[in-house]
Amino acid sequence: MGGAFISACGIRGGRIVFLNLELLMTLPNWITFSRLLGIPFLLYGLYNPTNQAKWICLAIFLVAALTDWLDGYLARKLNQISDLGKFLDPLVDKFLVLAPLMVLIELGKVPAWGVFLLLARELAIAGWRVNQTQITGANIWGKLKTISQIVAIALLIAPLSQEWQIPALIAFWVSVILTLISGGIYLLPSSE
Repeated sequence: MGGAFISACGIRGGRIVFLNLELLMTLPNWITFSRLLGIPFLLYGLYNPTNQAKWICLAIFLVAALTDWLDGYLARKLNQISDLGKFLDPLVDKFLVLAPLMVLIELGKVPAWGVFLLLARELAIAGWRVNQTQITGANIWGKLKTISQIVAIALLIAPLSQEWQIPALIAFWVSVILTLISGGIYLLPSSE
């Protein structure tokens, strides 16, 4: 036999199903999964009050956010769009956004109820997607939501001068509004 065969099994529809993980873990899916690896370092660093630690956290966050674009680009370019990627990418995005926001709540930089609105939207969409027969990629509102969240969190993490505190909070509330709009668009029945 040539090469290792990595498999996992599960039960689906009363049948045992074997999956070839080598086929599921495409380069874009590995990039998506690698985004998870930066989150513990980001969270650890956010509790360190030094400017150096904050700049490092900002770099980790922005590199992780950049991989969100990169994995989608490569999936399309290499024709490796998969249901696993469509599922894993938004899930990892939620971890990347919500994890630092939880720390920022604890540090008193954002109000908990604003983060709750983001979390409520994500849970509502996740519940809605469970009943969908086909997994679809993000629409333009979902992409705007993600970009606004990345900008807001970057501004909130960065050790900027006091003058940036209000623009960072405005960016946070813009991201909350776009999050709610994109959630409403997903949940409202389409006219198709």
